[in-house]
Amino acid sequence: MIDRNNLPKHIAIIMDGNGRWAKKRNLPRTAGHKEGINVVREIVEAASNLGIKVLSLYAFSTENWKRPKAEVDMLMRALSYFLKKDINKLMKNNIQLRIMGDTDRFPDSLKKLLTDVLQKTKNNSGLILNLALNYGARPEMLKAVKNIVNKVEKGELDINKLDDDKFSQFLYTDGLPDPDLLIRTSGEMRISNFMLWQLSYAELYFCKKLWPDFKKDDLEKAIREYQKRERRFGGINAYAPAN
Repeated sequence: MIDRNNLPKHIAIIMDGNGRWAKKRNLPRTAGHKEGINVVREIVEAASNLGIKVLSLYAFSTENWKRPKAEVDMLMRALSYFLKKDINKLMKNNIQLRIMGDTDRFPDSLKKLLTDVLQKTKNNSGLILNLALNYGARPEMLKAVKNIVNKVEKGELDINKLDDDKFSQFLYTDGLPDPDLLIRTSGEMRISNFMLWQLSYAELYFCKKLWPDFKKDDLEKAIREYQKRERRFGGINAYAPAN
């Protein structure tokens, strides 16, 4: 059973394995992405029902532009389809959409749709669905550093007062708690340039299932595993013998 008093406030997920799922079934990669979107719906609903505060999904990385144009175009269309079809569900379930990443390269129609959904859901007070779109942690941190330097040069920021909390305000996740739990599907065990600053003290959970096979039960299993762990944030167990 899941302990409702010990839930991770923020769960981040690297949704990996759509292409391999399709290949195993002799289907085009696009079929894997379409099935992956169905899983997104299931996991968003499950997280919302559990009372998770923030769910961050790595939907499109800065490296994904290297994929074939047809696949990238399909991902853009799939995102548009998800937003159009699910806006009413987001509103009904009191879910707020947030975006982290640089969407300037996205088609104008998609950018407008994102703006509309962000505006409509901004006052929702339930789960925050934080989509990482054209996101990379290194570009995010470089952008933060440049903004900090700019403010220091203008005299708007005292460099001596720059600390972890202040630096975090220059990241896309400003105002959100850092992830408590990172889940990565497909059996790969790496972070892949995802939320490198924010994941500093997150518990990592690697699942062998490909993303289209990941279900509500798998999310709950990851949470139960999280609840077995003792988070020390660099400290020591209070009951551990002193060295």
